[in-house]
Amino acid sequence: MLTVSDLDILELEAMANTIRQDIIRMLVSAGSGHAGGPLGMAEVFTALYFRVMRHNPDNPDWEERDRLVLSNGHICAVRYAAMARSGYFPVDELLTYRKIDSRLQGHPHNLSLPGLENTGGPLGQGLSQAIGRCLAARMDDKDYRVYCAMSDGEHDEGQTWEALMFAGNHKLRNLTTLLDRNNIQIDGHTEDIFPLEPLRAKYEAVKWHVIEIDGHNIRQIIEACGEAKAVYEKPTAIICHTIPGKGVDYMENEPEWHGKAPSAEMGERALEQLHAEGERIRNGIAKLRG
Repeated sequence: MLTVSDLDILELEAMANTIRQDIIRMLVSAGSGHAGGPLGMAEVFTALYFRVMRHNPDNPDWEERDRLVLSNGHICAVRYAAMARSGYFPVDELLTYRKIDSRLQGHPHNLSLPGLENTGGPLGQGLSQAIGRCLAARMDDKDYRVYCAMSDGEHDEGQTWEALMFAGNHKLRNLTTLLDRNNIQIDGHTEDIFPLEPLRAKYEAVKWHVIEIDGHNIRQIIEACGEAKAVYEKPTAIICHTIPGKGVDYMENEPEWHGKAPSAEMGERALEQLHAEGERIRNGIAKLRG
């Protein structure tokens, strides 16, 4: 299992807070984009890039790297911020997000930016892309893992369920999905639009190992990814219960912020809240360091 100290956890929480601030600045600069999902997945992407995945920012095409497929491409702001903070490209480039000729497009384009494994946009396709990489690893006798970040809303797509059945049937043990279970999609709450529950039972019925966690608890994220590595006979789904818009009071659990950017004034309000939370985390780090 992957284990971390209390100090490690606080340092990772500080990074997640920094990534949230990056997301707000990116959205304000662009004047468009998605706020709810990226803010809600900050801890997940922090854990992946700074603790869980085997990768090398100086060699993005390293053959032995773990692969991360982003199925819900509209939350790419959180991935870009995590990539920049881990060294794939300069942090200043984040402010080009969604601008003409930027490498940081509004949905990820894998030919534009080294380190992106897939082009994302149409929902429901990422899991199939991840499965292809899992099969390639099996054929090439490679031990890298494939992680697939998904939304709950894209489970409305039939292709998602075909892919789930395929992965379970073929025992793709090197596949781990991280499902953003934030209960919203563009038109409102998932359970009002196209109910997904009982979601865990559905995954288990098609031969997946399922772990449910608090998607804002970094220790739980890391431990769940460690547990997935120990499961030999099945793919693993980590259902990450998250709060969309996490960290910004006027965005949390509000479907209208699924695909909306804050104004400059609202962005300042968001950054004030995130700065205060960052200071709380830094004080905790200072106490642990003595």
